[in-house]
Amino acid sequence: MPPTVGVVVFPGTNCEHDVVHALGLLGMHAEIKWHGDSELGACDAVVLPGGFAHGDYLRPGAIARFSNVMNAIIEMAEAGKPVLGICNGFQVLTEAKLLPGALQKNAGLRFICDVEKLEVVSNRSAASGLMQPGEIISLPINHFEGNYTCDQVTHDSLVENDQIVFKYVDNPNGSVGSIAGISNIRGNVVGMMPHPERAVEEIVGGTDGRKVLGSFIREILNS
Repeated sequence: MPPTVGVVVFPGTNCEHDVVHALGLLGMHAEIKWHGDSELGACDAVVLPGGFAHGDYLRPGAIARFSNVMNAIIEMAEAGKPVLGICNGFQVLTEAKLLPGALQKNAGLRFICDVEKLEVVSNRSAASGLMQPGEIISLPINHFEGNYTCDQVTHDSLVENDQIVFKYVDNPNGSVGSIAGISNIRGNVVGMMPHPERAVEEIVGGTDGRKVLGSFIREILNS
């Protein structure tokens, strides 16, 4: 059996089956994991998918950050295992302090559902190893609070440590530095607002998501 990826579900998550389907198309075994469980079992990696965890009350991800499963996710991250947060999952990772910065409401207070071009900034992360810096890919976005923000010191640190993974070519939401995705310093934890799982089949949204999830899978196999 191939390595197992845990896909964590919080009340309000709505992209978990998309992620399981996409990973399955790429030859991986993915299992749904409930937020109330305190262990991830024999998972080799974990994905926090998109949605509206706990209705996005307080702030997106603010309540999910205290779920039982988060301790297991933090342990996995600290052990160097691949962790990927997509959209709401990115928000949860920032709330849990596994990634710096925060996500706030989009500039113009608009919900955005579109396909955006992204520039690959770093291929040092668990979600970009199969691509080259400067490469342009297209992925769907679907969010109201995807405006990445951080102070200047944090931004300078992200740049210095090669933690900016993806940038928007045409910044749709006001994110500082046009940031669409970042990693931790080690590179094994990645958060991104665009949805790679929605771009793995030509008939649906193109196939550039395969490059992101394929990079994630390579990281799993090599970790």
